[in-house]
Amino acid sequence: MTGVVGLDVGSDTVSVCVLAEDGRELCRRQEIANSAAGAGTLLAQLAAVAADAEITAWQIGLEASSLYWWPLAVALSARPAITVFALNPKTVKDFRGLLGNPPKTDRHDAYLIAEWVRLGRHLPAPFAVDWHYAPLQRLTRYRVHLAGALAREKNYFLTMLFLPFSGFVASHSFHDPFSPTSWAVLEAYTTDELARLPVEELVAVLQHHGRNQFHDPTATATRLQQAAKDSYRLPSALEDPLRLVLGSTRATITTLQRQLKELDRTIARELAGIPQTIDTIPGLGAVWTAGVISEIGLIDRFVDDAALAQYAGLTWTVHESGHFQAEDTRMTKRGNHYLRYYLIEAANSVREHCPEYRDYYDAKYAQTPKHAHQRALVLTARKLLRLVDALLRTNTIYVAPEHRTTRKETAPRTERPARHHRTRPITAIT
Repeated sequence: MTGVVGLDVGSDTVSVCVLAEDGRELCRRQEIANSAAGAGTLLAQLAAVAADAEITAWQIGLEASSLYWWPLAVALSARPAITVFALNPKTVKDFRGLLGNPPKTDRHDAYLIAEWVRLGRHLPAPFAVDWHYAPLQRLTRYRVHLAGALAREKNYFLTMLFLPFSGFVASHSFHDPFSPTSWAVLEAYTTDELARLPVEELVAVLQHHGRNQFHDPTATATRLQQAAKDSYRLPSALEDPLRLVLGSTRATITTLQRQLKELDRTIARELAGIPQTIDTIPGLGAVWTAGVISEIGLIDRFVDDAALAQYAGLTWTVHESGHFQAEDTRMTKRGNHYLRYYLIEAANSVREHCPEYRDYYDAKYAQTPKHAHQRALVLTARKLLRLVDALLRTNTIYVAPEHRTTRKETAPRTERPARHHRTRPITAIT
């Protein structure tokens, strides 16, 4: 007989619920410490219950939220006769509604998780860690965190800059408002000083810091100076506080950019030790390749590219009734958001380097006036996912479309299993 365990994991404690196959609770719900010692206590208690109830195997479920669950899942999955399932928290939340929204407590949550695993419907693939990819995955996930922090800091800086220099962003004087030339101008001059500065002197500053790369420095200087003249004038009491805020934010941005560069070099070194061929796709550099590879792991985990798309959350809801079928459907976004992030960022880079994907993006962009860029980019990412899946399965390099006929004749493609979209298990996020 197989026993079922539901674990609601917190930073300090883990609530435990143990069920038999028929739904009976085999012992009282309890809490253990979320530590190595607590995991040992849980294993000892399960061994005692197994001896009394003649249980030969255990299925253990827990929510894959934050990182508090991960060390415990690793410790439990390493034991024989134990299968661990990392469940999507959204699935457990939806299941709560089906049971009439019982009280929201840790012990009730442990029961919900155990009951969902006991029913055995739409369970993810068993939790497993591939230590070949795990170090790279930690680096690439940290990069997502750093990139998000940098984006938030840049947005905050531009918001605060609007107070002393309201016309800076709207003037579009610089293609990148955080370029070295832009930094140099903002550090050297206040808004009033910039408005009074002779155009010739400002042109010289732009040429010096821009290394003579401006196509029309006089036009840029004129536009920037006009933006300074049109900006709001603030009371002098705000000058020092804003100077401190902008200076501190600028330093934070510089630090984050430096950390990202160092992290990218580390990711590239780590990727070099992993055999793969998807970096032969034009525009797919080391960082995007590492992000995709580290989240996919072994491609054999997935039945086909549709299963991989489901894992990444690059699927769309279906809304139909009778002869009606909705045209406006939402992306599910259920799955590994790190993989989805790297696939979309990779698609944005690939479309700029690969004519096949640029044409596809342009075609999808032209199909709708609403959210055209986001829609076209996500669809391009879905197309890219199919190519990534094919290259990983066949261990071949990318070949431009015009050269694929010859290659197919020399290396026939292996048939894949038939697709069964509605019955395929979703691989767990690890």
